[in-house]
Amino acid sequence: MGLKGSMYNGISGIRAHSQAMSIIGNNLANGNTIGFKGARTSFEDSFYSAVNTGGGIGQVGHGVGIASIYGDFKQGPFEPSSEATNVAIGGKGFFTVRHPDTDGTYYTRAGNFIFNKQGVLTDPHGYVVQGWKVNPNSESGKPDIIGTPTDIKLDRFQSPPVRTSEIAMNVNLSSKAEDKCNVTGQPFFSLHQTWNGKNNPPIPADRYAFQNTIKTFDESGTSHDLTIYFDPVKDSTVTTDAAGNRVYEFIVTVPPGEDGRTINGTALKTTSAAGLLMTGTMTFNPRGEMIGMSSFSLKGGATGGMQNLNNWVPSPMSDDGKPIFTANFLGKANANLATDPDANPITLDFGLSNGSNPPTWSTPTPADASAVGNTLANIPNFTTPKRSASYSTSYDTGNARNSQSQNGYGAGFLQAVEVDRDGVVTGRYSNGQVLDLYVLTLANFNNQYGLRREGGNLFSSTRDSGPALTGRAGTGPLGSIASNKLEQSNVDVGDEMVKLITTQRGFQANSKAITTADQLLGELIQLKR
Repeated sequence: MGLKGSMYNGISGIRAHSQAMSIIGNNLANGNTIGFKGARTSFEDSFYSAVNTGGGIGQVGHGVGIASIYGDFKQGPFEPSSEATNVAIGGKGFFTVRHPDTDGTYYTRAGNFIFNKQGVLTDPHGYVVQGWKVNPNSESGKPDIIGTPTDIKLDRFQSPPVRTSEIAMNVNLSSKAEDKCNVTGQPFFSLHQTWNGKNNPPIPADRYAFQNTIKTFDESGTSHDLTIYFDPVKDSTVTTDAAGNRVYEFIVTVPPGEDGRTINGTALKTTSAAGLLMTGTMTFNPRGEMIGMSSFSLKGGATGGMQNLNNWVPSPMSDDGKPIFTANFLGKANANLATDPDANPITLDFGLSNGSNPPTWSTPTPADASAVGNTLANIPNFTTPKRSASYSTSYDTGNARNSQSQNGYGAGFLQAVEVDRDGVVTGRYSNGQVLDLYVLTLANFNNQYGLRREGGNLFSSTRDSGPALTGRAGTGPLGSIASNKLEQSNVDVGDEMVKLITTQRGFQANSKAITTADQLLGELIQLKR
């Protein structure tokens, strides 16, 4: 091979070290690039020629070449960000983005995403971030994805209203309270008989022991104040039971002008029963624990005055054993009674439910409220009363509302967008609702080293990498999502500087080999002289 071959070996070394220097330079240049993954160079010796030696056949090498240039996909450090849509992946995986013009799919570790003026989540180059839409009617307790990955685009800038369908109220009704409403002959329905929707106020402030108001919402998102009045039954004519139980009566009401029910062609808002939705009783044992409840609602075909107790029958019950009523705030037809097909019933929960299946009233159950009379035993009760962990009481303390809740809300406007560790993009609205909108699509590859670098922090799949294996964050090998974070470059500057020195020395050594071979050739040329 001779001196000429030595020079070519040196040239191959210079070429290989030059390429290695380019890789190191690129790594150092991207030391502060978001989501950048460095690369490393591996050398390999080239082919060999056989030569005769005193000991037999020997081999002489012909230089060096680049064996591989592999990406370094180790985790980069996280940097905090003020943007909720700036996200980072902790572990394996790539974000998926789509070219807005060519529909080409690319992959990136750089999560510096923002919403553009069209409400589309994009990277700095306008590539659209991909995710699955969330099923808004999911009942699994976590977001259910639907369809295939699509553009993440905000098209729900407003949260639609949801009508109130459940009211829960935990109150303490003082066992020492004075009976302020006592209508002769109707001890259990004195509040009911005193209410007059034509008056203002419909019930005087000195005719009840306690009242509590809760805000409810109709189908259009309009709020309505629903007030429940309470008063103890201490009429001397009431026949009590031997156990010493005591009773409170209650009525459920709304402002008379907001009562949209119509019975037999008569609008209730024009009658004395306007706003009166339910009447009933609550029974407590001597320890103050709630053990019974009755409730009555208007029946269909009511005649002879809406406050006539003959027109009030035991309320229907929901499947979970709660009495129900309706206000028909919007005045819809065929929606005036809780049992009407188009009604939007509301369940009332004082912490006691009917555990029977199906829920029924105990016997004897009067056909209407007028049959109750003055006997405590005639008051209907749940067939199988079942107290919840938070039930109403009648202790020897003051009247108080311990807690209350309802499940309706009005329309709201989008105020903020957040991303959780599972990649769920949620919208926070002015009505207090947090709605799941999308789930970020992450991709993994059987051979991530086979990905092609496209620049702009983007990768594309190749035959070597295999197809993208998409999934949700936190499933399988895919990592979790960190919101308000950005993954920094994983380049170790100190390590690269050491490589820079060793590569420089290798380059110099190969240069020296060429220089030395040239000097030897010069000596040979001088021999002819």
